[in-house]
Amino acid sequence: MSTQLEAERRSPFDLHGKTAVVTGAGRGLGQGVALGLAEAGADLVLLGRPGSQDSTRDMARSLGRGVQTVDLDVADHDAVARVSAEVTESRQVDILVNNAGIIEREDTVGLSPESWNRVIDTNLSGLFFLSQYFGRTMVGRGSGKIVSIASLLAFQGGIRVVSYAASKHGVAGITKALANEWGPSGVQVNAIAPGYMATDNTSALREDPDRSRAILERIPAGRWGTAADVAGAAVFLSSSAADYVNGHILAVDGGWMAR
Repeated sequence: MSTQLEAERRSPFDLHGKTAVVTGAGRGLGQGVALGLAEAGADLVLLGRPGSQDSTRDMARSLGRGVQTVDLDVADHDAVARVSAEVTESRQVDILVNNAGIIEREDTVGLSPESWNRVIDTNLSGLFFLSQYFGRTMVGRGSGKIVSIASLLAFQGGIRVVSYAASKHGVAGITKALANEWGPSGVQVNAIAPGYMATDNTSALREDPDRSRAILERIPAGRWGTAADVAGAAVFLSSSAADYVNGHILAVDGGWMAR
């Protein structure tokens, strides 16, 4: 079969020949997204805390993918600049998935500047500078996909998570602004807003019978989401199937926002 015919028959969701950078892929949604991209054919560069992504690396390699892990604290702006330069010098990055994030629950009247800065530096500033650094080469090349993990708190306020809500509203704003600016250069910038997912971040909610019941009663799907639910959306937004999707915040929430 000729190369041209193979390309014509290839699924628009096929990511073979692509390289995806994923932050915070050591567990939970980040791990699920990274493995979903690997299953679709992408090679991976995993950026995260030292040793945290080894299991994801090993699972992706078992799928036959090339995988590199790089130590990075996304809240360290100097390190973000250095690592981004090193990665882009060694390979073409086709996809960036900004997944790394933290949440700190506290009454707002007692929120410290240190706690505020930790969340904003990780969830918002780190995400922006990674997008800027990798986006430069994408814009120059005329193609690329950036997918950021937002939250339902990109639309809502939440309770006792003001820094997290502010950061995720900011993620939505950055997504739209970059889509407007970089869309003419062939770069699509989108975000996923996961609903209530069965991850470490929601363990306290799931272990509270009253809160868990109230949440599940509002979700039409009747269950907590999984990493696989988000992975499918990430593969779509990273693929040529989403070439005309730009500046969109895709809710993967089992119908929560429809209620």
